[in-house]
Amino acid sequence: MIEIKTSKLSDGEFNRGVFATCDIPKGALIHEAPVIPYPNEDHEFIEKTILDDYVYEYGVNHSAVLLGYGSLFNHSYTPNAVYDINFDQHTFDFYAHTDIKAGEEILINYNGDVDCDDPLWFMK
Repeated sequence: MIEIKTSKLSDGEFNRGVFATCDIPKGALIHEAPVIPYPNEDHEFIEKTILDDYVYEYGVNHSAVLLGYGSLFNHSYTPNAVYDINFDQHTFDFYAHTDIKAGEEILINYNGDVDCDDPLWFMK
């Protein structure tokens, strides 16, 4: 259903993104990314590494590294996918927000809310 390919949206060293390998209907589960949570007070150590740009807030007291393809979705203010945090299973579950065509890059809003247009940390 998904694969990692070179993204035209990124200009970093690796330029990766998540792409659909088949048509994905709106509402379909795209990916369940397991998490490695850590207490927020440990984030000062993560901030000194490249992982700082790839971690997510995980509740009030924790942040998390996402496994699988979870940290490879690129950002858009008009995303075609959304995610929900599944605290019971310790996963971030990614769903199609719109119909996604085969070959299309799957994009999320890094702000966590599909309609939020707040500036991102790397745009400030």
